[in-house]
Amino acid sequence: MPDLPDKQAKRLKALIEEAETSLAAAKELLISLLGEDPVITRATKEENIGKVIEGVFDGQNMVGGDGKTYPVPANYASKSKLVQGDILKLTIAEDGSFLYKQIGPIPRRQLVGLLSQKDGHYYVEAGDKEFRVLLASVTYFKAKPGDQVSINVPEDTEIDVEWAALEAAL
Repeated sequence: MPDLPDKQAKRLKALIEEAETSLAAAKELLISLLGEDPVITRATKEENIGKVIEGVFDGQNMVGGDGKTYPVPANYASKSKLVQGDILKLTIAEDGSFLYKQIGPIPRRQLVGLLSQKDGHYYVEAGDKEFRVLLASVTYFKAKPGDQVSINVPEDTEIDVEWAALEAAL
């Protein structure tokens, strides 16, 4: 498990560098078309939005770049089929409301397994591994212990993954 934060940090750094390159190109194009300074335009817009934080989805929550943990609504994580390691953006509006957006889905692989329940939590056994799944997903698909289900997990098998996204009940 010690490698997990390092790999996520490297992935996050690469995504940020790609975003910065794209943003710089977009700024140059905007200036050439409109003659405006996009930094001033962006700063004005961000003042109206509130605070923006980017982070990594850990299976239940978002761990922000600031080191804090932010709760991701289970229905959003379930509906969006978020996978552990996905990059999210959280906008905290001036009224205190949270708005999440998935901005960096990681590569996924799909597995089939059996749904089980232990100690009030749901798991899917796929191959020789057991993954936790969100109750909201189980409820949405009306799945029951013993059902065969399809799940999404990170493609990178070197990452120690505890959570999976429920794709469908079969």
